[in-house]
Amino acid sequence: MSETELREPERRPPEDRGYDEHPFGERTTGVDDDQLDADDRLRPEFVDAVLAAVDDGDTEEAHRLVEPLHPADIADLFELTPDDRRAGLASAVADLLDGDVFAEMNDYVRERLIDALDARQVADLASELDTDDAVAIIEDLDADEQREVLRAMEPDDRAAIEEALSYPEESAGRLMQRELIAVPEHWTVGDTIDYLRGHEELTTDFWEVFVVDPGHRPVGTCALSWILRTPRGVSMADVMKREQTLIPVDMDQEEVALRFQKYALISAAVTDGSGRLVGMITVDDIVHIIQEEAGEDALLLSGAGEGDINEPIRFTVRTRAIWLIVNLGATMISASVVGVFSAEIARFALLAALMPMVSALGGNAGTQTLAVVVRALATNQLTSSNTLRMLMREFRIAICNGAILGCVGALGSYLVLGNAQLSMVFALAMMINSLVAGLVGVIVPVALDRANIDPAVSSAVFVTTATDVMGFYSFLGLASLWALSA
Repeated sequence: MSETELREPERRPPEDRGYDEHPFGERTTGVDDDQLDADDRLRPEFVDAVLAAVDDGDTEEAHRLVEPLHPADIADLFELTPDDRRAGLASAVADLLDGDVFAEMNDYVRERLIDALDARQVADLASELDTDDAVAIIEDLDADEQREVLRAMEPDDRAAIEEALSYPEESAGRLMQRELIAVPEHWTVGDTIDYLRGHEELTTDFWEVFVVDPGHRPVGTCALSWILRTPRGVSMADVMKREQTLIPVDMDQEEVALRFQKYALISAAVTDGSGRLVGMITVDDIVHIIQEEAGEDALLLSGAGEGDINEPIRFTVRTRAIWLIVNLGATMISASVVGVFSAEIARFALLAALMPMVSALGGNAGTQTLAVVVRALATNQLTSSNTLRMLMREFRIAICNGAILGCVGALGSYLVLGNAQLSMVFALAMMINSLVAGLVGVIVPVALDRANIDPAVSSAVFVTTATDVMGFYSFLGLASLWALSA
C-alpha cells in the first residue's frame, strides 16, 4: 500500500463538521440550493468551484465548501471528480474523509483512494464503521494489504472482520453487522431498559431487540415501541414476537433481499449452522442489494459487464470484447444457414430484403420473453411448480403476436413488393419465428437456472442464435418450396 500526501484524518467532534449529529446517526446537513439541485444532486457549478479552489491551492476555500455536505454527498463529489484530480481533492479535505464517506463511495473510486492510504489509516477508517461496511472496504484489498490492515486493528475489530471474510462473497455473512442488542428471555422489560441505558458501548442503530435462549439461539424479537409502551415488570418472553424470519449465514444476498421484500422486514437475525445468533441485517443494506441485483441482471443480459462508469477502461473493453466475440460466433452460425440457400437468394433478390426483418423481429420477441423470465426467476415468481404454466402462457402470447406480425407484415410487403405469394411466405416465417422465440425465451433460462448457471449471463446468446437460425431457415426454406412450385 503506497504512501501518499494525504494527511492522517483528524478526528473531530460532530459539531465541528458542519452538520448536526442525531443520537441515532442521522445527520441534518447545512447545504443550500447553491450546492444541491431539486433532485439532491450536486450542482455542476458547485463541483467546479470546489475543484477550482483545489487547483488554485486554496485548501481553506475547498474545505469550507465541502464541510457542510452529508457523507453521501462528499462521496458523490469524489465520483464526479476526474480520476487525475481526486488525490488533490482528498488532500484538501482529508479530515472530512471519515468511514461514513468511504462507506458511501463507489467501489472503484473507493479502491483508488484506499490505495493511497497506509495500513493504519485504513484500519482507523474501518474501526469507525459497522462490520458490514468495514468488510466492504477491506475485502477489495489484496491479500497482503488485508493482512497489513488487520494487524493494525484492535483485536476485537480484527476478529469480527476476519470472521466475516471467512464467509463466501455476496453471502449473508458478509452482509450482516455484528453490532446488535440481544437479551435473555427471562429478563423483564425493566431489565432490558436498564441494560440499554447503562451500557454506552452498545450500538445505537437498531429497531428491535433480539431475545435469545441460554444457547444464544434467537427465540423472538421485540420492537422498541413495544418495550417503551410495556410496564417494566412484564417478562420479555411475554411481550416478544415469536414468529421471526431467520437468515442462514451462508444464504446468498439476493435471496436475503427477496425475504426482506416478501415479509416486509426492517431487520432480521442471522444464524450460524448451529442456530446461534451471530449478527443481523438491516433494511438499509438490502436497499443497496436490490438496486445492485436489478441493475446487474439488465447489464448481464446485454453483455456490458458491471456497467460502472468508474470501471477502468481495460476491464470494460475485455468484458465487452468477450461478449462480442461470442456473438460473432453466433452470427457466423446464422450466416451459414443463409449460405445454404444462396442459389435461391441469387434467383430472387427480394429475399435478401425481407429475411433480416424475420430474424430481427424474432430476436426482439425472444428478448422480451427472456427479460420477463429472467426477472421472474430472480424474484422467485417462476419456480418448478409453475414452469409449465409459464411456458403455455408464453406459447399463447407467441401465437397471438405471430399472427399479428404475420398479417401486418404480409400486408406491408404486398403493398411494397406487389408479390402475394412472397408476402404469404414472409407472414408464415414470422409466425414460426415468433413461436420459436417465445418457447426458447422460456426454456433456455429455465434450463440454465436448473443447471445452477446464471440465466442472465448466458441466455441471450442462445436465444438470439436460435431466433436468427430459425428465422433464416423458415423464411428461406419456405421461399425455396414456393420457388419450386412456381
